[in-house]
Amino acid sequence: ALESIPGFTISQHGRDEFVNKENPEQVDIDLAQQGFAYAKEIIKKGMYDMVILDEINVAVDFNLIDVHDVLKLVEGKPEKLELVLTGRYAHPEIVKIADYVTEMLEIKHPYSLGVKARKGVDF
Repeated sequence: ALESIPGFTISQHGRDEFVNKENPEQVDIDLAQQGFAYAKEIIKKGMYDMVILDEINVAVDFNLIDVHDVLKLVEGKPEKLELVLTGRYAHPEIVKIADYVTEMLEIKHPYSLGVKARKGVDF
């Protein structure tokens, strides 16, 4: 899949399980923090032209990562870096400083027909 594209690197830092928003496990908090620290490091080193922090908005909404830390990262990123933050529930302060904001609207989805979420497609 994406890993086979030259110059494309994937680094996953969360589990392949859903997180309980009301009571996240410590392992999920730790993994989110480790992933965010990794992202800060590769951004600081200037290793890539684009960095995608997939589902970071959800991590912020679930209080796994502090919104102020994300704001600081966005505001301090190198000018030439394209930094993409994905996920539902984007914090209003993130929306405010973003260059682009897109909201996807589900019109039709196999889940409504009973098809379970598919790895690599839905998560």
